[in-house]
Amino acid sequence: MSNDGQLGIYVFCGIQTDGDEKFGTIEIEGEKKELFTIQYKDAAMVAAEVPMKIYHPNKDNLMMHQDAVSLVMKQNQAVIPVSFGNVFHSKEDVGVLLENLYPQFEKLFPEINGKVELGLKVIGKKEWLESQVSGNSQVEKMANAVKGKSEAASYYERIQLGGAAQKIIASLQDEIKQEVFSPLKESAVASKVNDPIGEKMLLNASFLVDRDKEAEFDQKVNEAHEKWKDKVEFSYSGPWPAYNFVNIRLTVEGA
Repeated sequence: MSNDGQLGIYVFCGIQTDGDEKFGTIEIEGEKKELFTIQYKDAAMVAAEVPMKIYHPNKDNLMMHQDAVSLVMKQNQAVIPVSFGNVFHSKEDVGVLLENLYPQFEKLFPEINGKVELGLKVIGKKEWLESQVSGNSQVEKMANAVKGKSEAASYYERIQLGGAAQKIIASLQDEIKQEVFSPLKESAVASKVNDPIGEKMLLNASFLVDRDKEAEFDQKVNEAHEKWKDKVEFSYSGPWPAYNFVNIRLTVEGA
């Protein structure tokens, strides 16, 4: 797709709405753009007019997308997330898309209305993880067996050592799931455990929470952090629209 001065329509999110809402302006790659809605029945897409091209998911562009969605979330209770970088040829194309998606939107609106997604990643502190692994008697035995041997001679023992360490990390992940995830799950409408990223991550979870219970949920996260803070770091994020609880594919025939 080459940029020959042609304009396209960048879509940020879907909303449930009675009429034309105004969300103000955002800055896309140095240019101020007005956010507007494209309506179908009681649904609308929030969009902006942008140069027709592929938008790279660099930090500024991702922040721009998030900022626009945050503006919408401040004013709207039912926000359906759209992934980064979807640009369509015309408002008509977006209208057709919305009409096609409407049956899914209709089902989703009551499920996500008044709810937000909160994310929690729990990352083990290096020293604590190492102490858990090296303090294990089985690992200690294997590590001693490897010492002083040539690399070739200790090859299988090294593999076993790696496997044993992984088992210990897996058991720590289970423990965090019981101790941190399970109590939080009780306060959420829905929850989801995603795959950990990197070897120090012990939990990568998303929660769908009622907006009016968000403070209560924050409090529970703080309590869990207080208990675990010497051993792990918490990375708590949101509120977001329900990215992990909504699965909508944005495809338009011929787009």
